[in-house]
Amino acid sequence: MSNRDIGFSLWLDFVERDFLRSEFPQMLEKGIINGATSNPSIFAQAISSSLAYKEQLAQLGDKSPKEKYEALAITDIRIAAQELRECYDAGNDGYISIEVDPFLSNDTKGTVAEGKRLFAAIDEPNVMIKVPATEAGYDAMTELLSTGISVNATLVFSPTQAKRCLKAMKKGLDAFEASGGGRCEGVISVFVSRFDRLLDPELAQHGIETGKTGIYNAAKIYNLIEKNHTPAVRTLFASTGVKGDDLPADYYIRELLAPHSVNTAPLATIEAYIAKKEGTPKLPLDDDMINGYFTKLADSGFDMDEIYDSLLKEGLQAFEKAFGEMLDTLK
Repeated sequence: MSNRDIGFSLWLDFVERDFLRSEFPQMLEKGIINGATSNPSIFAQAISSSLAYKEQLAQLGDKSPKEKYEALAITDIRIAAQELRECYDAGNDGYISIEVDPFLSNDTKGTVAEGKRLFAAIDEPNVMIKVPATEAGYDAMTELLSTGISVNATLVFSPTQAKRCLKAMKKGLDAFEASGGGRCEGVISVFVSRFDRLLDPELAQHGIETGKTGIYNAAKIYNLIEKNHTPAVRTLFASTGVKGDDLPADYYIRELLAPHSVNTAPLATIEAYIAKKEGTPKLPLDDDMINGYFTKLADSGFDMDEIYDSLLKEGLQAFEKAFGEMLDTLK
């Protein structure tokens, strides 16, 4: 459950139209979640597998595949935003995120234009525009925040990316404040489980404890974000679903429970978490402990800079692939 006493928020990483009109409001009413996120893969899965979109698709006729996708996505995000509005108005998060076209990850102007267009089309204040943490993305984050549009910086793997996001967000928030200000926030989405899925088999061969790289990396980034003392920017722990049975289903929620943070997780992960007693905060971790772990990895031949670059490239490609395949189904 979300815990306002310590400033911990739990968001649902899932969107599907029938669900948004049924179970989603129930989860909000019970205080289980206080926000939600989406991404190209989630929309691709929902649109391709659910009959809930059939009627609207039939009305879209000869629109282009991207126009069809946007019409469907805008409707879903608006439904979610309206359901979340009570949380938002109470100052209890209440955000829903929508990602810009992943093929714009190297196009600052295109990202800004699409982000503003989607925000205007949805026409709800509690929408966050998701922008990948790329060179082009940093400037886009600044521009969007400067106009009062909240931003979710996504596909963050490295501390360097997190620092760049912080700098870009602070610049945008300061500009918005100088122009009159209002409510505007940013989250920096640190991807977690992908480190362990990539590295655990090799770590085991070196006798290094598995299931820890994603936790320590996320803890390191959390520390640097908190030391920046920007209340309107929080760490969001993403990619927190567990694959396989080696770890408890809610492992990445419990191990990353922290003040002034968000965890966005798949439905099954959240269900596993709420089935047990509420956890206690595990972060912050001591910097020396974190650095000691990464020294051990380096001594064993693991190059974290290469790993960061590989995971970012893989993440961008995965979103592009999912988005492209979805557009193909809408032709």
